[in-house]
Amino acid sequence: MLILTVIFAQSINIQPGGQFGGLNNITIANLISAGIQILLVVTAIILIVILVAGGIAVMTSGGGDPQKKAGGQKAVTGAIIGLMIVFGAWAIINLVNLFFGINILQLNIPNAQAP
Repeated sequence: MLILTVIFAQSINIQPGGQFGGLNNITIANLISAGIQILLVVTAIILIVILVAGGIAVMTSGGGDPQKKAGGQKAVTGAIIGLMIVFGAWAIINLVNLFFGINILQLNIPNAQAP
């Protein structure tokens, strides 16, 4: 005969320990905050690279290739507009934090019943 042993989930310790002890503090709010921060930084870095590449294209066109110069100018214009949007979003996040006390980058939304 086969004897079945019942294992309850309460008897298994699945909590991370040691150097992974900080994983207990990961929440959906922390992941969303980290995603917003990473998105802002990565977008700004990509737009700066596009800005530099467009500037190099404009400088190396030397007046000989108007199509290359126009492409470089479009890249520079697009990168500047993109950077303005990214920094505008960052400014809006900080204004919401300043005026309403909601820190989107930390997601510490105050409780309406707290004193």
